[in-house]
Amino acid sequence: MSENLLEVENLKVSFSLEGKELQAVRGIDFHLAKGEAIGIVGESGCGKSSAVQALTRLIHATKISGQVRYAGQNLLLMSEKQLQKIRGPEIGMIFQDPMTSLNPTMKIGKQISESLLFHRMATKKEARSRALELLQLVGVPEPQLRLDQYPHQLSGGLRQRIMIAIALACNPRILIADEPTTALDATIQGQILHLLKEMQRHFGTGLILITHDLGVVSSLCDQILVMYGGKIVERGTSEEILLRPRHPYTQMLLQSRPTFDQKQKGQLTPIAGSPPNLLTPPKGCPFAPRCPKATERCQEEPPFFSGVACWLYEEAPQ
Repeated sequence: MSENLLEVENLKVSFSLEGKELQAVRGIDFHLAKGEAIGIVGESGCGKSSAVQALTRLIHATKISGQVRYAGQNLLLMSEKQLQKIRGPEIGMIFQDPMTSLNPTMKIGKQISESLLFHRMATKKEARSRALELLQLVGVPEPQLRLDQYPHQLSGGLRQRIMIAIALACNPRILIADEPTTALDATIQGQILHLLKEMQRHFGTGLILITHDLGVVSSLCDQILVMYGGKIVERGTSEEILLRPRHPYTQMLLQSRPTFDQKQKGQLTPIAGSPPNLLTPPKGCPFAPRCPKATERCQEEPPFFSGVACWLYEEAPQ
């Protein structure tokens, strides 16, 4: 049985908005095994980014509750000083937009070295040597030159590779990638995803990938969690989710996704309606107002029936 690196139980994340509570994440559970890659997918605003940024409290939420167990400890109960020892050396993060995450006034080599120096894992000379090694590892051309360049001198694809190098600097056991291919063209997206897969294999790192695109997770992730309205509505292997989706939302999400043979398959089918307002979240199934298969029973919140939170599968084995 695989060793679990991370165990998340009943995670809830709330924000204060105009004096009201916005319930971004409404009680989710999952675990990440050693060397496993998990994809969390869903539309914008479903809570996926809030969920993963809350794991090490990188998000300024009003309230974060539940349990996030790593190495036998609940990260949500740790002090900021304790968490600083976890962020970087144990859990690395690749953010969505490298231009807002990278320091525009600091050279690339120094930014990669910064975490190593902060955690006293290397001398300045060793840290610079490690930065050069990482630039080579993530496929940055002319790595010696890039060490002394600034972020604005690099393309979007190269900046994203720098972000991956920074996240890998301390050899973390877990890597979280939050929409790492947003705003990149298709060719560069493919290169970045291939790189993430290679880095995971090379280091044996557990990977959590956040995306709104089911196509992105198809070749990279072992397990997929589908989120909607702050909740996980379906979970399963990549093959199960992509080839045999069961939740109506997952089915419609796949139907709304463009494919290479779209001319043969016809027009895309958009999902009618709007995501729920999480200031006043629905009491029952969050997808019910947009679901063509909804019944009166959907006014009650469904439990999980064999990996899917939908009353249509009430008779399925638990």
